[in-house]
Amino acid sequence: MAWVRRVRTASGATAVQIAESVQGHRRIVAHVGSAHTEAELGLLVEQARGLIDDAAQQALDLGVAPSPRRAELIAPTAAGGATQEGLFGQMPRRAPSTTTRRVGAPQVITTGSRVLFDILAEVYAGLGFAEVADDTFRDLVIARIVEPTSILDTGRVLAGLGVTAASEKTMRRTLLRCTGRSYRDEIARACFTHARGSGDVSLCLYDVTTLYFEAEKEDDLRKVGFSKERRVDPQVVVGLLVDRAGFPLEIGCFEGNKTETATILPIIEAFRARHQLPVEPGGMVVVADAGMLSAANLRDLDEAGLRFIVGSRLTKAPVDLESHFHWHGDAFVDGQIIDTLTPRDRRTGRSENSPKVKAEPVWNPNQHPGSWRAVWAYSTKRAVRDRRTLTLQENRAREVIAGEKPARTPRFVKVTNGSRALDEASLARAYRLVGLKGYVTNIPAGGAAAGEIIGDYHDLWHVEQSFRMSKTDLRARPMFHHQRQSIEAHLTIVFTALAVAREIQNRTGLTIRNVVRQLRPLRSATIAINGTQQTFPPAVPADKQALLDALRQPAAKH
Repeated sequence: MAWVRRVRTASGATAVQIAESVQGHRRIVAHVGSAHTEAELGLLVEQARGLIDDAAQQALDLGVAPSPRRAELIAPTAAGGATQEGLFGQMPRRAPSTTTRRVGAPQVITTGSRVLFDILAEVYAGLGFAEVADDTFRDLVIARIVEPTSILDTGRVLAGLGVTAASEKTMRRTLLRCTGRSYRDEIARACFTHARGSGDVSLCLYDVTTLYFEAEKEDDLRKVGFSKERRVDPQVVVGLLVDRAGFPLEIGCFEGNKTETATILPIIEAFRARHQLPVEPGGMVVVADAGMLSAANLRDLDEAGLRFIVGSRLTKAPVDLESHFHWHGDAFVDGQIIDTLTPRDRRTGRSENSPKVKAEPVWNPNQHPGSWRAVWAYSTKRAVRDRRTLTLQENRAREVIAGEKPARTPRFVKVTNGSRALDEASLARAYRLVGLKGYVTNIPAGGAAAGEIIGDYHDLWHVEQSFRMSKTDLRARPMFHHQRQSIEAHLTIVFTALAVAREIQNRTGLTIRNVVRQLRPLRSATIAINGTQQTFPPAVPADKQALLDALRQPAAKH
């Protein structure tokens, strides 16, 4: 006859064993495990009962479900020695208990991806965001990282993470607190502290995007403006400033009809004022794409004591490279760089680079007050891509001219007296400039070599990647808020989530979507057994444990 017995171990736990009696002698058949809580004890008892039960043994079906008795942990004896006690009344010399009560069968109460939530909360706190001291705000950020959704559905996401979510009203009040208590200022300060401690903030990357709304009417903030996707929905313009690795530093929201070029200086000034960065020559460098290239923009940045690197438009190449074309023609070699000048304002029609002089001038702000430094580079790979694009555009233009494709007037089609013809001059000029890419800066040659200027500009893909993350992984759009406070709070949550996602990517080398996909299936379980409840963590495979270990290590300095 076999039975389950409990034994007090030297460590203070309660061991569960299976024992049997053979010809009057007791023998330990198996040691099932040791329990430190009554829930663990109940699980071990259930496991031991399953080992004792013989599935092949027949029994009368009386329609009565078995109801196990409550098992309790063994208390130490007064002398500190081991104490033994059996279960189910099967141990000899055991007095019947008058206080025994029956308990229900084991049940899983709930499960949740608590491992994922806890590691995200750990990264969140590690970035200094716990200074906000608002658990509901933290939960909203984590929920947006795991599964971006509406406020109404956020409770379901948090429940799936094993967290008791705040009510919808509390979440909406948190949005108001977010702007009322300036959470974004605290988050931005923490981001700057982290970026400065882990890398270099002397060079920042800037870009803008638009976030549209599922709304019909405009208001003071949400307005119809320029959209690369040709949408006619109300939108806002969002500017994002990041460090050279793509970690977010500042975010700003502007009216939907505001031009992109008018957003960069307010963001930079807010960033510099927030962190009390001095205005000094040779200070902060701002990198932006050609969308920021305007005479007023560059003048304002320079007068604000900022160094800039901005992408140039290909249409400026004939003027900037006039001297080069005159002396060397339009043949280039792969990797060739021309360091020259570009007029600050094309409307003056005045260039300080004379084609009569063969050597390209070295830009100096005192000697060339009407110009900026321009760096042009040629790439064979870019030339191949540009030629392919031009060929497709030329073919389309010819098809439109021939009436084979009804379409709006494409590139390289000119209309004269109602008739279409191929713009041969524009096409020839475009082919002449294939492979070229220009950069405009106010950094003298002694401050940075041309190759360094090009390399810094190419870091812009980091801010573009951050915008893609905010739009796809974090689903910043479309927005369903309509009040400015809620819109600003939404952007603060997205900004914070982007910082956490970026840090996770820097620590692991994996996208946030990949990390969530790997860790979300690790679910803890809360089980009701032996008259009590306890949450048990999941078994973590070796590869997932390695991922968790990487997430707990700060990213290397960049």
